[in-house]
Amino acid sequence: MTGAPPPHPGLAGGPVYLDYNATTPGDPRVAEAMAPYLTGFFGNPSSGHPYGAEPRRALAEARERVAALVGARPAEIVFTASGSEANLLALRGAVLASGRVRPHVITQATEHPAVLETARALERLHGTRVTVLPVDGAGLVDPAALAAALTEETVLVSVMAANNETGALQPIAELAGLARTRGALFHCDAAQAAGKLPVDVRLLGVDLLTVVGHKMYAPKAVAALYVRDGVRLEPVVYGGGQERGLRAGTENVALAVALGTAARLAADELAAGRAARIAALRDGLQRRLTEGLPGRVHLNGPAVDRLPNTLNVSIDGTLGAELLAACPEIAASTGSACHSGRHEPSPVLTAMGLPAARALGALRLSLGRWSHGGEVETAATALIRAAAAR
Repeated sequence: MTGAPPPHPGLAGGPVYLDYNATTPGDPRVAEAMAPYLTGFFGNPSSGHPYGAEPRRALAEARERVAALVGARPAEIVFTASGSEANLLALRGAVLASGRVRPHVITQATEHPAVLETARALERLHGTRVTVLPVDGAGLVDPAALAAALTEETVLVSVMAANNETGALQPIAELAGLARTRGALFHCDAAQAAGKLPVDVRLLGVDLLTVVGHKMYAPKAVAALYVRDGVRLEPVVYGGGQERGLRAGTENVALAVALGTAARLAADELAAGRAARIAALRDGLQRRLTEGLPGRVHLNGPAVDRLPNTLNVSIDGTLGAELLAACPEIAASTGSACHSGRHEPSPVLTAMGLPAARALGALRLSLGRWSHGGEVETAATALIRAAAAR
């Protein structure tokens, strides 16, 4: 499968959707697969009677499919209700299970708030010492900085695979190897990478890895955490022992099936070259903007080592929020935060050392499964027209 799939009903008649990194349109095939488990196959998968049999089988199959996407064993997959919960289980679970009096956690400046805020809570509530590594102008962590920060008290390092704003790909295998030499666990939030690029937990050498459903065409409120066999974590929810005892509560079989189906579709599309198709569209959009606004378009983040679907650019003389407001043909993001009517620079771009004016002018344009050449042309034309008027 190298071309775009049939039109998506949720996108028909609307603006060009260029915000796939925020959330993806649910794939109709995913919805179709999960529907029977909302009605007909309603049983508790832990039940021993016939009503539990099909839900139990479907849950096991979903676990197998998620595991296959990331190179894990099915027993190493724990279903959660969100990527934020999976990150919480990884960080809090590792810290509380470590038995250290003052455990040390290392993360980095452009990490998702689900990790940064969890680290701050561990610091506040459990006396954890937290080190936040800086990034360079491309948004990448220097492995030497991690090596220097590791101590005998370091229990966990958490670095995302790919940044949601710039698409920057961190050197995860190298970073995980450094953590391993000091006996620390390594967690990787792969919410943006899984399904867009090949991800293999064995090749990366990670101990914990987060996968998120709504970033890969499944519904919201379902995710998974890979927990390497042998890793001890404190549970995030206590109770009946579901999900290896790490996340109690009767499993939501329908959502697990949705994530498993999404994982299978993603694996199939990766094998068929979808990443190359999306990258070509992204590069075409960047080229069109650069040619239409000579000297004014600046790429934020690495030119090569980034997600195939992500383009973060600043256009001289514009504010990202105002530019998008002038382009009703496009649905995209700026990365900046709006507080009481005032826009503030993206913390990610600020951490990369970008001046406030350039950060405020940034656009995050992220493509996906239903993107096609006509949409790229429409978006480029609209942005060029609006920027030229400023």
